[in-house]
Amino acid sequence: MTIILNPAMLAASLAGGVVIGIASAGLLLVNGRIAGISGIFSRATKPGGAAWQWAFLAGLLVAGAGAALAKPPLPAAITGQSLPLLALAGLLTGLGTNLGGGCTSGHGVCGLARLSPRSLTAVLVFMGVAGLTVFIQRHVL
Repeated sequence: MTIILNPAMLAASLAGGVVIGIASAGLLLVNGRIAGISGIFSRATKPGGAAWQWAFLAGLLVAGAGAALAKPPLPAAITGQSLPLLALAGLLTGLGTNLGGGCTSGHGVCGLARLSPRSLTAVLVFMGVAGLTVFIQRHVL
């Protein structure tokens, strides 16, 4: 399999990573909170959810809508899949997030930055499962 590096996609990925890092650091500095999206969503939807949690979630939706309007180049791994398969993947990701006590943003971005052993374990597990899933999908199915 040949891997073609698309400079526009690399630049967009780098910019996205920088923005995620800045937003995560900003939330920690301003509110003293970890930018774990699953935790923020869970707390926002319970009675007494804070306004900042809803603003954070709204920002995710606005950013996603803005990206959709900009129509950036998408990886074939996303564009070549059916909506039901992507929905199933999202559901399984949500279940894994619940089982793992956090999500990729909480563990992978914030937890690793804090040198959390629990987050390192979580990241190794979910990245290992992701790699195994891709291998099975490409070479077994």
